[in-house]
Amino acid sequence: MGAGKTTVARLLATAWGVEVRDTDADVEATAAKPISEIFVDDGEAHFRSLERAAVAAALAEHTGVLALGGGAVLDPATREALAGHAVVFLRVGLADAVKRVGLGTSRPLLLGNVRGRIKALLDERTPIYESVATLVVDTDGRAPEDVADEVRRQIEAAAHV
Repeated sequence: MGAGKTTVARLLATAWGVEVRDTDADVEATAAKPISEIFVDDGEAHFRSLERAAVAAALAEHTGVLALGGGAVLDPATREALAGHAVVFLRVGLADAVKRVGLGTSRPLLLGNVRGRIKALLDERTPIYESVATLVVDTDGRAPEDVADEVRRQIEAAAHV
């Protein structure tokens, strides 16, 4: 959350001349409402079910750059489906995540103490992100263009090995 997944994905897709797809947008299109409303109206379990299906469909159908929601890899089936794909973990520290997400957020998992919730999510999710990632790029204090350039360089270098 706040790492710049969607922004960096768009920049990479442009650089590579491919399409970009965001599974959060896919979930919202399927549900015909924003993620925050899915959480309130239907609960997190329903959202996660929609997210799992969106990631599976995107991996099967999409050949460009794919941005996943921050909680997508919490699902074991999604982690398994990502095996064999280049998976980039855009690591963000607590201070930068709070600055980027802001305190007046509409993110359902951040209701209440925003800073405390972001810290808890980072602590819980970082080991999972690291276990799935084929590439880890730090984003703190960096412009999205710089992050995207590093991702592009490293993926292209790995493809030439």
